[in-house]
Amino acid sequence: MTFRRVRSLVVTVFLLFLIAVVSQSPGAAGPASGVGKDLFARRCSGCHATDSNQEGPRLRGVVGRKAGTVAGYPYSEALRNSGITWTAELLNKWLENPDALVRDNDMEFRVSNADERAALVVYLRSLTN
Repeated sequence: MTFRRVRSLVVTVFLLFLIAVVSQSPGAAGPASGVGKDLFARRCSGCHATDSNQEGPRLRGVVGRKAGTVAGYPYSEALRNSGITWTAELLNKWLENPDALVRDNDMEFRVSNADERAALVVYLRSLTN
């Protein structure tokens, strides 16, 4: 295993740990989800909204939801048939590279910055039904 791959794995594990800690700590998710909310507004709201389908599906309640199941949204066949239920870890992978998680999906957007992905996932976790 190369150093670059090990470093990437360590960073990913750390970020997932950080997401878990922040999302479980009372009062701690506020600032982190605020950063995520700002990032969502800047980077995601062109296609997604929290409570209505746009070019992308609504995202409130995405954590714990089976992929491809928002009523009224025309998902790709690949995503509808993926069998994925969204978790923080899977959302992180999805945001990093949707095609690596589900080939032939319709999302072309990526978030290459690990800190931004982590903040977005914390925000998405805060969007409960």
